[in-house]
Amino acid sequence: MWRYFPFLPVEDRRNIVTLGEGFTPILRSRNLGFRSLWIKDESLNPTGTFKARGMAVAVSKAKALGIKDIVLPSAGNAAAALSFYCAKAGIRAHVFIPQDAPEVTKKECLVTGADVRFVKGTIADAGKLAREEAAKYGWFDMSTLREPYRLEGKKTMGLEIAEYFRWELPDAIIYPTGGGTGLIGIWKAFKELEELGWIEGEKPRMISVQASGCAPIVKAFEEGKDRVEEWKDPRTIAAGLKVPKPFADRLILEVLRESGGLAVSVTDEEIIKAIRDLARLEGIYACPEGVATYAGLKKLVSSGDISEDERIVLINTGSGLKYLL
Repeated sequence: MWRYFPFLPVEDRRNIVTLGEGFTPILRSRNLGFRSLWIKDESLNPTGTFKARGMAVAVSKAKALGIKDIVLPSAGNAAAALSFYCAKAGIRAHVFIPQDAPEVTKKECLVTGADVRFVKGTIADAGKLAREEAAKYGWFDMSTLREPYRLEGKKTMGLEIAEYFRWELPDAIIYPTGGGTGLIGIWKAFKELEELGWIEGEKPRMISVQASGCAPIVKAFEEGKDRVEEWKDPRTIAAGLKVPKPFADRLILEVLRESGGLAVSVTDEEIIKAIRDLARLEGIYACPEGVATYAGLKKLVSSGDISEDERIVLINTGSGLKYLL
């Protein structure tokens, strides 16, 4: 990932905190029935998810700024990534995660020695408590898009996609959307490359996939709104998609519309089937959030919103090993 150092907001290489994140494979699908389908497999990142990218840049910047304590509310995976990168950097991590977060991610946080708080409720409830503690103790708040550095790390997914396709971008990128920084970051990468003259022509349609039990972006997109309403009683097996009111809602919706993209929701049953399909047909054990992109693709092809001949990239954001399903 750090091959893109000039694109990143870390001025001194001596401040880089790395566990070997980035440059994950983009695998051509041969067995799912699509001519031009690729899967970018983020499960091979440290801590098993794409969250490593954002935390690598954010913790590196925190180190450069002399920050000693970082607080983060998380559905699980971001907290695990922060805990490990902070351990590497010698920074104290304070993570607030819902009680029903995946057991694996809870253990990841605890084993690093992070200060772990289990919160009754959703990530929104965890966020409220985290912000209160941050204000009380002066900790640096690394909540989604309350600082700019995690977005910059996730931007590298877009840079890698562009380089893989030799600067001729695919027609569509399908992304599982909870907090939305990955989707926003990929689009930011394409716009920066366009400004540099490295890419020309049409950029990909950015397509957001959410769980039907928590789909505030889909609802707002379909209703033509630029902000979301908080989703009441969110329910899904995809913990990373259980974000009832994304802080970055306006930016997510802006990217979808600017790119000519779409938003679609899928059921937990469709997610479970997609987990099995990807494992049995492609040998990829993807996380529920990641396979939601494949379930969403099938829906969009059935509805005629996507052609089977389009060049499509699915983003698998993490490993199925992070979940006990």
